[in-house]
This record gives sequence, C-alpha cells and structure tokens, in this order.
Amino acid sequence: MTDAAGRRRPTLTAIATEAGVSTATVSKVLNGRDDVGARTRAQIERLLVEHDYLPVVPRRPAAQRRPAGSHRTIGLIFDDFMSPYATELIRGVTDAGTAVDADVVVGRFSDGSAGTDGAQWAQRLLKAGRDGVLVVTSDLTAQQTSGFSEVDLPLVVVDPVHTPQSSVASVGATNWTGGLSATEHLISLGHRRIAHLGGPARAAISQARLHGYRAAMENAGLPVDPRLVVDGGFGFEAGLELAGRLLDSGEPPTAIFAVTDVCALGVVQAAHRRGLRVPEDLSVVGFDNTYLAPWLTPALTTVHTPLQEMGRYALQMLLRLVDGETVEPHHVELATELVVRDSSGPPPGSVPEAAG
Repeated sequence: MTDAAGRRRPTLTAIATEAGVSTATVSKVLNGRDDVGARTRAQIERLLVEHDYLPVVPRRPAAQRRPAGSHRTIGLIFDDFMSPYATELIRGVTDAGTAVDADVVVGRFSDGSAGTDGAQWAQRLLKAGRDGVLVVTSDLTAQQTSGFSEVDLPLVVVDPVHTPQSSVASVGATNWTGGLSATEHLISLGHRRIAHLGGPARAAISQARLHGYRAAMENAGLPVDPRLVVDGGFGFEAGLELAGRLLDSGEPPTAIFAVTDVCALGVVQAAHRRGLRVPEDLSVVGFDNTYLAPWLTPALTTVHTPLQEMGRYALQMLLRLVDGETVEPHHVELATELVVRDSSGPPPGSVPEAAG
C-alpha cells in the first residue's frame, strides 16, 4: 500500500510501534472508538495523517442513533440482483420496509466492497446514511463482518455462502430438507439414475442441498454415481453446460435435480436441444419456486423456498438490531416445501401401475 506520493505506507503495526501502543489501540482510533485517552488518540491521529491513511467516519455515538420506530434507511446488498431469486427477496424486504416506513437502497457487493477492509466498507455505508445492512448470498470474511461491529452498524446476512460467526445474525431456509424432498420425489416416481446439478461447491446452501440428495439416495438403498454429481453455478449457463455433459455421456440420468430454478431452466433447454422431452425422457426438479417456475413449459416441479418471507423476516430482525434489541436465535431457517408440477414423471420405459 502506498501513500499519495507513491511511497509505501507503513503497516498499522509499524504505526503502533512508533506511537508506543498496541495495534488494537491504533485500530480503535482508526475506527472512531471512544475508549482511547485524549493524548494517545492525538498522537495516533497525527501519525495516521502523516502517513496519509484514509479519513475515517467515527463510530456512531449511541446518543446520535435515531429513536426506535423512527424512519430508517437500510442497505440491501447482493452479489447479483439480476435474477428471479433476488427479485423475490427484494419484494419481501421492500414490502416489509414500506410497512414500517423504512427506505431500502439496493446495491452490489462487488462495487467497492469485495476484498476491502471491513471497517472501511462499513464506514462508507454508515457515511452514506445506512442505519443497517442486509447482505445476500455473499462470501463475507470474518474480518469484513467484524468491521460492521467495530463501527456499530447492524448487519444481517441472508443465505450466507459460508456459515457466519455465531455473533452475526443470519436468515436462511431448510436447504437440506428441500434437497431430501426433491430427491425422494424422483425416487418415488421410479427413477434410479438421478443426477444432482449443484451450485458452487463451497457455498453452504449448495452443500446442504447436496447432502439432502445424498441422504435420500442412501435411505432408499440407491448408490450415488459420482459421475452424476456435478458442481457449477446457480445460473442458466451452468445448467445448460453441465446438463449437456450429463446427457451426452454413455449412461445419462433419467432425472436431474438442479440447485435453482434458473439452473433447471438451463437443464430443460439442454434436453430440448437434444430432442429430449421433459418429463417423458428426462424429469427435472428445481429449487426456490420463483415466479419463473410456473411459467416454464412444462411448469417446473421445484422446492419452494419462502424468499419473500425470508426478506421480510431479515428486515424485521435488522430493525430490531438497529433499535438496540438483542436478537435470539442468531440464525433462523424458514421451512421449504416441495411443489409438484409437470416437469417430473416416471422414467422412460417404466410400466404404469394397473388401475385398481
């Protein structure tokens, strides 16, 4: 890191050594904490100015917080908000915000936040007038989440990529149960070669849905062919490409459980390009039950994730934190439910049961 003149700036540890204090004390001053003596603070601030560190927004004193129930401005931050998943969440958050006279400002995690110092990112949001922040499906580091605590900016994480620290409030869904029910449905139709097309391998929701799939296969006494378990992304392109590979293999699956509805759309498109009919030749199940699912042809069997409810719950949780309340439990999972439509049916060549 260099200063304005292009010279390499010393680390905070070096500044702490020069000031004769701990690195923690320097960090407190940098983040506007008020538990540092006046003489020590002045000395550290002088060194920070000398070495051209960015000016910081001071930690918000409790006396300056808006009283409970007054108007709020909330930041809603996504990795990607151009998706049906994001649209459903935005609707839930904004509906809840309208009901309590809170403004919601939507932004992207990648815009000036990813890879930055957590306290500096939180300070920018605080300076922009945010009273609290909802972060959705983003890969937050422990250092970034702790930055919100340092400047006293309330944070709630929705569908975190990794399970956050126990001190960080978060809202998700019962992804394991959803993966289990989707796979059990396909097994009940007679499928045995069931593929799981997952999202990014490191994502917690991908892992939970995969574990549900594996549990259903194991409970039914069915082997899991490793060639039928593939990881990719949550989007259409991942579904199109990965399903294409599976369908072009020597032993293609008769059913595919996709990690999202958009990914399932890619699977359906891959089948159509190969002259396969859904569900006569290939059954497809998605996840989330976004507005896209009933619009597809055929209408998509999928696992309903209560995205709007998650958005409303997350905003309510955040506003409680903004008002200084204690939130327990810190992690909440809302129930998922299988919705059966037209994209799933018996495997090709199966004999229908005789009418009773």
